[in-house]
Amino acid sequence: MKSCILFSAVFPAVVLPAFALLFSGSLARAADRPNIVFILADDLGWRDLSNEGSTYYETPHIDRIAQEGMKFTRGYAACQVCSPSRASILTGKYPTKHGITTWIGDPQGEAWRNSNRHDSHLPASYEHNLRDSEITLAEALQTAGYKTFFAGKWHLGSQGSWPTDHGFEINQGGWDVGSPRGGYFSPWENPNLPSGPAGESLPIRLANETAAFIEAQQETPFLAYLSFYSVHGPIQTTQPLWSKYREKALLNEFSGDRFLFDRRLCVRQVQDCPIYAGMMESMDDAVGIVLDKLDELGLTENTIVCFTSDNGGVSSGDAFATCNLPLRGGKGRQWEGGIREPYYCRYPVITQSGSTSQVPVSGIDWYPTLLDLAGVAVPSAQAIDGVSLVPVLKGGTLPDRPLFWHYPHYGNQGGEPSSIILQHDWKLIHYHEDGRDELYNLDQDPAEQHDVLSQQTERAMGMRRQLDQWLADTNAQFPVPDPQFDAAAREARWQALQTSGKRQLEKQHAQFLSADFQPNPTWWDSRPQD
Repeated sequence: MKSCILFSAVFPAVVLPAFALLFSGSLARAADRPNIVFILADDLGWRDLSNEGSTYYETPHIDRIAQEGMKFTRGYAACQVCSPSRASILTGKYPTKHGITTWIGDPQGEAWRNSNRHDSHLPASYEHNLRDSEITLAEALQTAGYKTFFAGKWHLGSQGSWPTDHGFEINQGGWDVGSPRGGYFSPWENPNLPSGPAGESLPIRLANETAAFIEAQQETPFLAYLSFYSVHGPIQTTQPLWSKYREKALLNEFSGDRFLFDRRLCVRQVQDCPIYAGMMESMDDAVGIVLDKLDELGLTENTIVCFTSDNGGVSSGDAFATCNLPLRGGKGRQWEGGIREPYYCRYPVITQSGSTSQVPVSGIDWYPTLLDLAGVAVPSAQAIDGVSLVPVLKGGTLPDRPLFWHYPHYGNQGGEPSSIILQHDWKLIHYHEDGRDELYNLDQDPAEQHDVLSQQTERAMGMRRQLDQWLADTNAQFPVPDPQFDAAAREARWQALQTSGKRQLEKQHAQFLSADFQPNPTWWDSRPQD
């Protein structure tokens, strides 16, 4: 097992005996420990859930987690794209610390020129595999006697850096890629998840695998990590669900432009994509399978259930599938729509049903929180950045602290190389292309429409000093100017995106609601065979 080798390798001889004794004692108490079900959605935005204000998508099962536990109204992903956020959940570290600062596979350096986006800088380099030296949440729990299981999207490295290399005993579907090869209906192309019957739904399959693991391990504390590929592109659904949400959209038909150009790309302004809505319902049904299994086995009371997403909803770029308003932007972008997430924790033993917290929290906080709830010490060799949220779950609060982000890359969705500091209600964004800053008061301006930098110069200067110090302390990497940059070519591209590009998007997304819409046949007819 990697975890055994790792723990003996990283801890000095004087530390190891005490650490071993710590876990030896904890093993005796393992049967009294809570189970953990961690549910991670992909590309799901803050407003994609009914309980967060969506009147179009239907998510009663995910809503149940929020309603029966604590909802953090200011929950954040550690990055505006997937791989960094996922690594931060498993390590408790900011992306600058674990080194995965963009999605794995994103071009870096001079290779970025091949994207033909004519950007002014070359993106920074980054780690392409989760480091073996990281002591993951799964490894820490496994060493303390937990059975560990992973299902779904991994996207934290190639073979040799898959879930079973980082503390998960069972892996159903996690491997190199970030989107479902072959789509959301069987047959798919996944070396770690054999295809089921023709037309089998991928999220339902992942939920059934998770429920089977829970039933098999119900007598032993377990970590079941259900990491959906949903609702990442390609957007695909069934004909019945498309019909249901088409009719729902037409009952309150949207008039006007669906897209608004915001700096570098068009951004969706309404939730009315019936394909995406069908995907949301399928994922929600899958969550229901897992919650029902906990109820059936009498495990609900002693099981921690967490739900969150890895970045904001895709309102620009990729499938342009959802809308995050009133938050600005979405996946890949530096505004709230790119980083603010659903963030729920249900643990009936300590958390009051229906409770909420306005304390700003981050994906880096799951690691220490879940270890704290499990009675497992954070390994001393794992220098985490997050803090335990147990005081908040019990109705208290946390000392004030700033939160940070660093994204030295260009998002496929229009994101700009930038760094962020969030302190109280104030958010400062520093842009690496031209060195400018923006300052927003999120309490008064959650949509980030009014840059108040010129009215708050002293505050902005202080926050910028803090941000610069954090970047230095964490050895952050930065983009560099591209000597081949062609400003005229970049401007011409942007002009095309907001004219002909916008017209094409408007036509395509209107067609999704047309009675004669014909999708890709590889998924439309993917239904279970009689």
